[in-house]
Amino acid sequence: MMRLRLAFALATGLFASQVVLTSSSQAQDYPSRPVRVIVPFGAGGPADVTARQIGSILQENFGQPFVVENRTGAGGVIGTLEAAKSPPDGYTLLMMSNTQTANESLVPQRKYELMRDLAPIAPINYSDLVIVVYPAVAAKTLQEFIALAKTQPGKLNYASSGQGTPYHMAGELFKAMAGIDVLHVPYRNSGEARSGVIGGQVQMMIDAVPAMAPNIAENQVRALATTGKTRSAVLADVPTASEAGVPGYEATIWLGLMAPAGTPKPIIDKLNAAVNAAVKRPDIVKLWTQQGAVPMSMTPDEFDKFLRGDIVKWAEVVKKFDKTQQ
Repeated sequence: MMRLRLAFALATGLFASQVVLTSSSQAQDYPSRPVRVIVPFGAGGPADVTARQIGSILQENFGQPFVVENRTGAGGVIGTLEAAKSPPDGYTLLMMSNTQTANESLVPQRKYELMRDLAPIAPINYSDLVIVVYPAVAAKTLQEFIALAKTQPGKLNYASSGQGTPYHMAGELFKAMAGIDVLHVPYRNSGEARSGVIGGQVQMMIDAVPAMAPNIAENQVRALATTGKTRSAVLADVPTASEAGVPGYEATIWLGLMAPAGTPKPIIDKLNAAVNAAVKRPDIVKLWTQQGAVPMSMTPDEFDKFLRGDIVKWAEVVKKFDKTQQ
C-alpha cells in the first residue's frame, strides 16, 4: 500500500510538473498566430477606439496581428458570450467595460457569468462622462434641467447606447440622486445615441468626455456637468455634477481586457505586463490626457478584485432602477 501511495504521489508530481512546463512553454511561444479582440460594442465608440490603439501596440510588441472584431447586440451580452465560449488559449480576448459588471445583475437571463467564465487580464483606462442636452432645451445649467424635468415628469428623455451600458447606468443613477423621472431611450450603439441628442430626437445624454467633447466644441450640444470627482481637463469650464447641484454624484466609463476562463496563467501574466507597459507609454498618456482618459494599471488579481467590487456597486443601482419600474 505504501508503495502504491508513493507511486501515486510521484505520478501526480510528474503530471503537475508537466503542466507547469507546458504552460510556461505556451507563454514563451505566445502569440504564434493572430489574436482576435472581441469588442461587444459599436465601431467608433470608446471601447472600439481603445481596442484598436492597444491592439496596435500589442501587435508591435509581439509581432502578431491583434484583430479587432465588433460583435454588437443585447447591450454587450452577445459579444461577451462569444468570448466566454471561445477556446481558452489566449487567441481570443474581450474588450470590456462596466457594461459587463452592470449586466451581472441587470441581465439575469444571460448564458454566462462574468467571473466564472472569463479571466481578468488588465484594466486599460477610465474616462469621466459629461451630461449634455440638445441646445433647444430650456436649461442652461444642471439645476435648471432638474427643475424642468420635475415640472414634466416622464416627458423628457435621455439616450444611451443600450441597456446596461455605462451611459444607461449613469443615467439611472443621476435620476435616482436628482429625484427626477426621465425616460430612457436605448439606441443600438453610442454613435446612434449621440446622433439622437445632436438631432434633437432626445433631450439629454450622458456620454464619455473623449467622444462628446468635439460635439460640445461645435455647439451641437450644451454641456451641463461632468461626472468625475474633479473637473475634466478637457472641459475645464464645465462644473462637476456635485458642483452643479447633485452632491456625491460620480460615474465613469472604464475599459479592460479579459480572456476565456482557463487561459493559462503565464499567458494572462504576459498580456498583463504588455498592457501595463502600453498604458504607461508617454505618447499614449499624452493622447489620452488630451482626450480626457486616464490610464489604469493593475495585476490580474487586483483587476479581479476591482471587477467584483464594481459588480456589487452596480447591483445596488439596478435595485433602485427595478424599484422605479414597479
